[in-house]
Amino acid sequence: MDNRIDAAYGRQSVDKKDSISIESQLEFCSHELKGGSFKAYTDKGFSGKNMDRPEFQKLVRDIKAGLIRRVVVYKLDRISRSIIDFAGMMELFQQYNVEFVSSTEKFDTSTPMGRAMLNICIVFAQLERETIQKRVTDAYYARSQRGFRAGGQIPYGFNTEPIVMDGVNTKKLVADSNFIDNVKLVYEMYAQPEVSLGDVARRFEELGIYVHKGKIQRSYISKMLRNPVYVQADMDVYEFFKSQGAVIVNDAADFTGMNACYLYKGREQDKRRPDSIAGHMLVLAPHEGVVPSDVWLACRRKAQLNKQYQPGRKAVQTWLVGKVKCDRCGYALMSVNGYFRCRKRTEDKGCEGAGKIIAAEFEQLVYDEMVSKLRGFQTLTKRGKTTGNPRVTALKVELAHVEAEIEKLLDSLLGANDILISFANNKAAELDARKQSLSKQLADLVADEVSPEIMLRIAELLEDWDDASLQNRREVVDSLICKVSATSESMDIQWKI
Repeated sequence: MDNRIDAAYGRQSVDKKDSISIESQLEFCSHELKGGSFKAYTDKGFSGKNMDRPEFQKLVRDIKAGLIRRVVVYKLDRISRSIIDFAGMMELFQQYNVEFVSSTEKFDTSTPMGRAMLNICIVFAQLERETIQKRVTDAYYARSQRGFRAGGQIPYGFNTEPIVMDGVNTKKLVADSNFIDNVKLVYEMYAQPEVSLGDVARRFEELGIYVHKGKIQRSYISKMLRNPVYVQADMDVYEFFKSQGAVIVNDAADFTGMNACYLYKGREQDKRRPDSIAGHMLVLAPHEGVVPSDVWLACRRKAQLNKQYQPGRKAVQTWLVGKVKCDRCGYALMSVNGYFRCRKRTEDKGCEGAGKIIAAEFEQLVYDEMVSKLRGFQTLTKRGKTTGNPRVTALKVELAHVEAEIEKLLDSLLGANDILISFANNKAAELDARKQSLSKQLADLVADEVSPEIMLRIAELLEDWDDASLQNRREVVDSLICKVSATSESMDIQWKI
């Protein structure tokens, strides 16, 4: 005699008017069992995309304990929306001789055809979920590109008010007169080279100003300083985000210094670099900016140097973490027992490896290269004397020469014949194309240029390298280097400057 019991499982991810309640699901199950007794397992507020649900896991344990004879559900997607997870459950049911019944879809899992139909239906259930996800994502990006506020927490210093944009009712940010001056104070203080996040937090605490959840949080202030909802977005801001690899929706001519910006996560952002804005989407917002672009950019670049404040992080073994890559496969080189080793080689032997790289010797090589590179931009002294970026200087000189040639060419056209005019027009077109190219290169370099104050700090840290903390060393590397590709025979540094 089979003493096992019947089980009914119900799941509801979100309590909405158009979703069937757990109580209604159990009624369907009871009808399927013709009013017989059963044990109910219910999960409310859990998605069907994975199996990590408390009551469902309890049901699985009871099945493995040999207590369950049959599992009844209202609809098969109550169990799972994943074909892989559902196939695993079917194997579990077969292993423990448990019947599965969907009260609305009438599947007989004891026959091959029934199992095949069941798999087909779960495929369509998964397709439906993925289609809904794609629609939500597409709607998000469509609204973002039109400058609509995406919701979420309202940035400090703002309120919202209704607005109609392109015939759609939405909301826009408006400055809150009670708090917006505090935002300006944060930027004005942090823009000073000698002021740190801790200095700002302590000053606000002295003034009795609380910017987040009733207390001063340096991490929150750091996020504020990176948020373009405060900036008066002009061409300098446009060029900065362009140099960082952001996708800019609006034309450059729209950056007049009036409106602020929204920065949305892009479809192609680099998930391995959460602090990077490459691939993110920048859109002009309907509200006015409150922080001048020069102040905002000074703070943003300084925040880039310091990276995001992250309390409680453990120190790492090398200041080159995240920067050094295997030149053979591109995977990260890990610092292990005093050597740099290829992660891919270590994990699955998928790379021949980078060879024997002694960490201390390699770090010294990179340090020497940084010192040599920086000499082209600034003398390593504590006098504070700086020299400009030589590439910027060279481009400015070449641009001046091109402009002078254009002027000479225009002067030569006075009284010229048709043949000379035709030649001059072609030459002018070449010079103008060269001028446009030089101007673009110059704009890109200037947008990414490190301020003299930050360059001086880098120089000071390099000069006092032996006494510099691990965090300070990483600040220097993050400011100067994109990545280092290496093997035991070679080293190639990709510079930011």
